[in-house]
Amino acid sequence: MEDLYAPPDTPLDVIHADHEILVVNKPPGLLSVPGKGAHLADCLLARLQAAFPEVLLVHRLDRDTSGVMVFALTPSAQRHLGLQFEKRQMRKTYVARLAGEMDARSGRVDLPLIVDWPNRPRQMVDPVNGRAAVTDWTVLRIENGTTRVRLTPLTGRSHQLRVHMAALGHPILGDPFYADGPARDAPRLMLHAESLRLRHPDGGRGMTFRAASPF
Repeated sequence: MEDLYAPPDTPLDVIHADHEILVVNKPPGLLSVPGKGAHLADCLLARLQAAFPEVLLVHRLDRDTSGVMVFALTPSAQRHLGLQFEKRQMRKTYVARLAGEMDARSGRVDLPLIVDWPNRPRQMVDPVNGRAAVTDWTVLRIENGTTRVRLTPLTGRSHQLRVHMAALGHPILGDPFYADGPARDAPRLMLHAESLRLRHPDGGRGMTFRAASPF
């Protein structure tokens, strides 16, 4: 399903760089970190290391998701940012286009998730054994039988936004795992990390970084 890896040959899109952090706009179709095997070695981390040898990973985005990612440039910054993620002090927002027209204007999905082992990396809802997963959503506009939404994850589970939207009956367009039929035929996964708010490791100043949605 996702075995053909043809990462885009696009230049780095650096949003912000200083002595502690590096913020970039990840293109869709590029792994955040290397996969297993030489054919999956090309990734955003490797490309950044060529320009910033000291760069360190803090978090990931799914291969087909685009948008804002923060990297550390020192071990102390990596620890500082990692703790912010762990304590859910980072605020992330995403934009997505969903199949179908949603009736309500906003809502919250509170459905625990667990890996679907026989079909990994797929995830699934499991109220008994799943880990807590919560997503807030707000409709931005209805567009020709689809819905554009802003998504705010309150937890950071793998595939969380993708599974939660599919559970509502409105999978994200272009999702190879959770969408079916025409909804799956979009040119890309219509999910973009629009903004990231964090405290700077040097001094704790609140900073928000944004990348406009390409769809």
